[in-house]
Amino acid sequence: MTPLSPSNEATFEPINAAHPQKVALVTGGVRGIGRAISEELIQAGYTVVATYCSSEKAARDMEETFPGKVRTVRADVSEQEQVDFLFDTIEKEFGRVDILINNAGITQDRSFHKMKNADWHRVLDVNLHGTFYCCNRAINLMRDHNFGRIVNISSIVGQKGNFGQANYAASKAGMLGLTKTLALENAVKGITVNAVCPGFIETDMVEAIPDEVKVKIQNEIPMRRFGQAGEVAKAVRFLVSTDSAYITGQELNINGGLLTH
Repeated sequence: MTPLSPSNEATFEPINAAHPQKVALVTGGVRGIGRAISEELIQAGYTVVATYCSSEKAARDMEETFPGKVRTVRADVSEQEQVDFLFDTIEKEFGRVDILINNAGITQDRSFHKMKNADWHRVLDVNLHGTFYCCNRAINLMRDHNFGRIVNISSIVGQKGNFGQANYAASKAGMLGLTKTLALENAVKGITVNAVCPGFIETDMVEAIPDEVKVKIQNEIPMRRFGQAGEVAKAVRFLVSTDSAYITGQELNINGGLLTH
């Protein structure tokens, strides 16, 4: 587990001398969906670098559970300087980033007519600008090796909107537009860029919903249940594998039938 240095930069020691063939970076990769994705990629044989902002206990648990297979790094993806230092250090040690999972995201919900500028900017800074900063650095490394897999974790909210989440919906919809453009620009270099759009998944965010609201939501889902983080993670594992080499620029919906298009 790697804390921020006093200069607000992520620093860490080499994980080991011999590295697996592929290196995967998972932002927000120590809790919830991000944790499940990190674990799935570790099981697939990748060296995983997982970022976090405040979940120090979860980061410590992850490193203890998967010793020598994962490095957790405290870094705020909304800060370009921290993203640049993170990638500089990964590049120095590994020389490459083969897989990028843009999962880090936050919500600050409020009806639009009550939304403050700070609510809008903070969510866009983390969810969309953070994705841009990470893609901007990863793309060049991937183009150098003529291989890469990027999966952006968007949301059903970015596809259909949601009451009280104008900022979140805008950030997740923006990720979809970025996904399609990067897919077009980088396909010739062996890089695929896809998005996964989860519906309601059993995470801390859904757990915080009042029980009566959760019952109402479940009744609207054709499968009558919330999804599991592992179900999202397995889809991501497929999209970063060589089996998905002809799939790019796509949105993969994992929502139990709540939205079909």
